[in-house]
Amino acid sequence: MNRDIYDEDHDAFRETVRQLIDKEIVPHLPVWEEAGIVPRELFRKTADIGINGLQIPERFGGGGVESFRFNAVVLEENGFAAASLGGLQVHLSTVLPYFLELANEEQKERWFPGFADGTLVSSIAMTEPGTGSDLAGVATTARRDGDEYVLNGAKTFITGGINADLIVVVARTSNDESNRRKGLSLLVVESGMPGFTRGRNLDKMGLKAQDTAELSFEDVRVPVANLLGTEGEAFAALTSNLPQERLTIAVTAYATATAALNLAIDYVKERKAFGHRVADFQNTKFVLAECATELEAAEAMVDRAIIALDAGRLTPADAAKTKLFCTEVQARVIDKCLQLHGGYGYMREYPIARLYTDARVSRIFGGTSEVMKSVVSKSLGL
Repeated sequence: MNRDIYDEDHDAFRETVRQLIDKEIVPHLPVWEEAGIVPRELFRKTADIGINGLQIPERFGGGGVESFRFNAVVLEENGFAAASLGGLQVHLSTVLPYFLELANEEQKERWFPGFADGTLVSSIAMTEPGTGSDLAGVATTARRDGDEYVLNGAKTFITGGINADLIVVVARTSNDESNRRKGLSLLVVESGMPGFTRGRNLDKMGLKAQDTAELSFEDVRVPVANLLGTEGEAFAALTSNLPQERLTIAVTAYATATAALNLAIDYVKERKAFGHRVADFQNTKFVLAECATELEAAEAMVDRAIIALDAGRLTPADAAKTKLFCTEVQARVIDKCLQLHGGYGYMREYPIARLYTDARVSRIFGGTSEVMKSVVSKSLGL
């Protein structure tokens, strides 16, 4: 079916993004995966074609785009190519919205030009060794001391945590025993602040080129000027941004599953078994037909969610439905497409193997599938 959510401007931007990915990313992926990180110069190259500054106001050197559609184009093309933008993807679609919504004028003047030209990249540190989906259980603390906060705690599984210049840290600045959601604040920690250390670049099963860090904060003095938003009110900001974060994961899931389908189609047309192309067997045709049908449904769901987000009416429940469905479809489709590759599908030199391991975390981060089901069930009055 034809998609109608993109216009000529989106198509032209898509072609530019595709060319960059084909030239500057895909050929280097094996090296980046071995290193466990993408080079910082990649962020300057993506900035050169406007990716980094899409939603940054024009007065700071950005594109001033309000629609999420251009972000979706970047996510899709990256997924279609089975590529990796490293932590930049999280910076653009997950972290930057906090700055756009909460930063004051002084902070915008200080940070937005760097976001737009690629010299600054951000990450967000929510998850702790003992706290995953339960944000209200954050144990990292920040004590006010004059014009500074004294930050102590540890974070883990932080995407982009090695490369990032600015880390938005979720910390508890006060305690309210009657409401655990109160008292959380967002503090922007900058590279080089004394007491801030980066631990291991974690060795993950998939997403090998995307740096994922352990972070430690020991009496880090963060200026009050680096408080993002209102002290003690971070929980509301975090939950309000969840729909876009979950849509971002859904778009990527749909796009990478589409890449798997295309890889499988190409492979079965060339591969022979028992004197016939694998594509000629009825089972192959039926499996790929099932995949194509599920992806059509996922695409329709993604498109509706993008339209709703742009209109300011993507609800937490609808975002949860979209992430749940698209990530489960991603798992089923990529698994079936790998199976059609036979033994070669298990070899990392084949992109389908990378897609398989990369996809597994989609049902975990941004809220597990079980959490998504809880959100949806609450919307049903259950």
